[in-house]
Amino acid sequence: MFDRLSETLTDLVTTTGFSGSILVTDGGTTRFQECHGHANRADEVPITPSTRFGLGSVTKIFTSATVLSLVADDLITTDTRLVDVLPAEARPTGLLPQTTIGHLLSHTSGIADYFEEETATADWPQEFAALWRDRPVYTVLRPADYLPLFAELPPYREPGGRYQYSNAGYVLLGLVIEAVTGIEYADAVHRRVFEPAEMTDSGFFAADAVLPHIATGYLPPLSEGGPWRSNIFAMPSVGGSDGGSVSSPADLDRFLTRLDGGAILPADQTASMFQPHVAVTDDIHMGYGVYLRGNGSSRYWQSEGFDPGYEAILRRFPEFDVNVVVLSNVNDVAGAVCAVVTETVLATYGG
Repeated sequence: MFDRLSETLTDLVTTTGFSGSILVTDGGTTRFQECHGHANRADEVPITPSTRFGLGSVTKIFTSATVLSLVADDLITTDTRLVDVLPAEARPTGLLPQTTIGHLLSHTSGIADYFEEETATADWPQEFAALWRDRPVYTVLRPADYLPLFAELPPYREPGGRYQYSNAGYVLLGLVIEAVTGIEYADAVHRRVFEPAEMTDSGFFAADAVLPHIATGYLPPLSEGGPWRSNIFAMPSVGGSDGGSVSSPADLDRFLTRLDGGAILPADQTASMFQPHVAVTDDIHMGYGVYLRGNGSSRYWQSEGFDPGYEAILRRFPEFDVNVVVLSNVNDVAGAVCAVVTETVLATYGG
């Protein structure tokens, strides 16, 4: 099966231009790993298994795990109201008092977002990049720096209703983490998630930091024959609680296994993360920071992230003890690659 997968991916890479890294493990053993494309196109530096990528909104699962670790420490609960934990200057002005941490975790808060993904078009990378034309990316360094983008917007609806993806909600969760712990968001994630998961290659790295093994995120040429462009002006220069962390395939593989195995959170909080809290579609439900898909032995949970120049999809099949990690430094191709890999996993283990 995996030999045929390699052949299929070769054709897919040729037709789509996929540039990135693919890892499949089974019980901690690597079953499949391939790298395609360049981490640095200018100097033709190839992507290798140690190459690190921006993760986009995969970061939300780290935020969720950090929040649930605070619940485990009896510092907050998922029913804690934001008005009871956040100072007034750290809240949207129209925040409804009944909005809870659980609403933010499950994308049911109803607060207005600073980048509304339900109305974004196929040209979303350029639409997202447009956010930073009047707000330089180097000024957006911590969760509080995002507040001016949405704090004055009225809420869409009362909390507890339908699922509606919310970056702003996870910005507020970053502010909750800082308010409760008294330390910066990134430091809290390091202590409560990265360290217990032994994610030594992961972090929140500034765009101007000269660090090894980090793939540049690329945007396509503006005109035929023109140069590829980096994403340096298309997203905040440091990742935050709603997206933008950096990691490697091996670190993410460890994270998937250890989160599922209870090494990061106690059993009750791990269970609450993987409990379906709201329907996204007929066959997808939202846990706390994770998407729940499939049924029976073929069920899996997923985290995914898309930023200009980066894409990341993580899938964990608990019954098979199989992890899938797909990372890319170009847009609009990781989903097709992950779909082919998932088909192979289900055919191999699902019978």
